[in-house]
Order: sequence, then structure tokens, then C-alpha cells
Amino acid sequence: MFRAPFDTAFDDVFVPRRARRLPRPATLFLAAVALAGGLWLAPPAHAKGKPAPGFEPALPPSPTAPQGNGAIFNVAAGYAGLVEGRRAHAVGDPLTIVLVEQLTTSKSAGSKTQRSGDFNIVPPTAGPLSFLNPNALKASGGSSFNGQGNATQTSSLGGSVSVTIAEVRANGTALVKGEKRLLLSQGNEWVQFSGIVRLGDIDGDNSIPSSRVADARIEYAGNGAVTRASREGWLSKFFNAISPF
Repeated sequence: MFRAPFDTAFDDVFVPRRARRLPRPATLFLAAVALAGGLWLAPPAHAKGKPAPGFEPALPPSPTAPQGNGAIFNVAAGYAGLVEGRRAHAVGDPLTIVLVEQLTTSKSAGSKTQRSGDFNIVPPTAGPLSFLNPNALKASGGSSFNGQGNATQTSSLGGSVSVTIAEVRANGTALVKGEKRLLLSQGNEWVQFSGIVRLGDIDGDNSIPSSRVADARIEYAGNGAVTRASREGWLSKFFNAISPF
């Protein structure tokens, strides 16, 4: 195709060079997919295949040699009074959390509206407007709406997990945390637990139900082939995010 010299000069002056090099549609599509996979659809922390840190067992403090004070009986490390028994009460003592979590929620909503109106004009029977038809001067309108919604959710978690006391507080409560890891043939599973318990609620078997733990944090997750198979792919998530249907 022949181009005059003044056409080339006009393009160089008035048309920016970036505007003449438009990216191809395939390049735009790949860039959008890469952005969706890298930023928008980043997996949560527990989906990366590793347990969350911060649930390591708490170790008891190192015992110190008792100082002689001239008494016949000196309290040594690990001593427990007759009233306390063998219940967990110090940092590093283990206890069992019995998981009895069960939550049921239900919600329903309904709305109904209705509205109607009429308009009617009766023309005179004599005079210049007597030719009008009374039925042609009638108008009516109405609107109605009826909507209903219902949602129900039930979740339950049972079992037990042993934790250790990480901190004893002056008001008779303690911070406990711990985890349990299972190595299966198709992947790993772990249960992590942390919360605040009242030392008086611990029974003689060193166990306490999870319903009596304040600020409880329970995480049950895993990795492996079964977990990956039940998770939606990032490309499907991208198309579902931009789909208008």
C-alpha cells in the first residue's frame, strides 16, 4: 500500500508511538489470568499445606534448688498440696480439651406488598363532549410483590485434643494451647486449639469441655491429594468471578 510522505510525518507528530503498538487480545487475556491467579485468588494461610505457627507446647520453667531457711520441711519443685491433687495448675501442665462444639443457626424472612388504583372520568351526556365514550376514559393500575427467604446452617465438631498451660494469670485463669498432627496415607491432618480456661473448671481427670473455654480458637485442616481434589482450581475461580450469570 502506497503512503504519501506527508502521511508518515503526520503520524510521527500527532499519533503517539504507544498508541500504534496496541497489545494483542491474547496478551491481555494472559495478563488478566496471571493477575487473577497471583493476587485475587491467593489461597488462605491454612490452604498452603502447613499448620499455622504459635501452637507449640509450653515448657515448664527450669527447677531451682530450694534455699535453706532453717525449717525441717522445704517445698521442692513439683510439690502439690493435698487439696490441689494432681490437677493441671502450672505452666507446662497438660490437660485434655473435649471438643463438644455444635452450632445451629436458622433465619427466615418474608415480605409482601400490594397496591392498586383506579381512575374514571364520566363525560357529559349533552354538549360538545357528549361523543366521548365513558369506557375509554377509565384507567386502573396495580402492583404486587411477594418474596421469601430461608437459611439454615448446622456445624458440629467432636473429639478431644490435649494442650498445655502456657500462662497462668492472677485471676485464676490460664491460657492453654496445643495441637495434634496426624500423618495419613493420603496427606496430613492437624487440629489446633487455644483459649482461656478457668482452673477451677478442670475436673479430676484433667479435662474440660470446649464449651467452657473463653476466646476459643479451633482449626481443623489438612493437605494431600484428597484435599486438593475437593478444592476448586484457580482458573475456574477466575471465570466464576467475572461471569455475569
